[in-house]
Amino acid sequence: MLTTEPTTHQHKIATAAFGLFCQKGIKSITMDDIAQHLGMSKKTIYKWFTNKDQIVYASTSSYLQAAEQECEDFITNSANAIEELLQVIGMTKRVFSTLHASIFFDLQKYHRTSWELWVQHKEQFILEKIRQNIQRGINEGLYRKDLDVEVLARMRLIMIELPFNPLLFPPQDFEVTQVQLSILELYMMGMATLKGHKLINDYKHITEDE
Repeated sequence: MLTTEPTTHQHKIATAAFGLFCQKGIKSITMDDIAQHLGMSKKTIYKWFTNKDQIVYASTSSYLQAAEQECEDFITNSANAIEELLQVIGMTKRVFSTLHASIFFDLQKYHRTSWELWVQHKEQFILEKIRQNIQRGINEGLYRKDLDVEVLARMRLIMIELPFNPLLFPPQDFEVTQVQLSILELYMMGMATLKGHKLINDYKHITEDE
């Protein structure tokens, strides 16, 4: 049974399972697959988890906690709002290059409790960090002063899941990471002042034609 504080065994199982979910999606991975991947019996896994749904919950929770800590770290260490966003781009590239395109769909349809973890993370932690970044950029003169912080923050929140919508971006035609990066860069450039654009180009080592 899953406890509030994961044991070493639970963490090991959840971490290994999350790696499989990232490769093949959640629905396609069975308890047998997880056991085989870990080189242990299903009986051992069932000692720590009642079912696959609990493993999904534990792995999702662990992943989101780690992601929040990484985000806090690079925000603290960023010199300005644009550097912070560029760090987000780097994190986005790493994260979404490893996530299977069906993960959000699988969570929403088959693992509602775990999906609610993601929704809470998105609507509380991520939304607040987006608001703070926009306000920071305005204060630094890097983003336009006329921006509606709340509207843009919520718009950005919607953008995060768009690349995983198979109706908008069929996976056979679009690569999730590239769609995410294109959307994020457009969002950043649209907010930037002239000073912000120049700083973006400095960071990217690009000289635009005046």
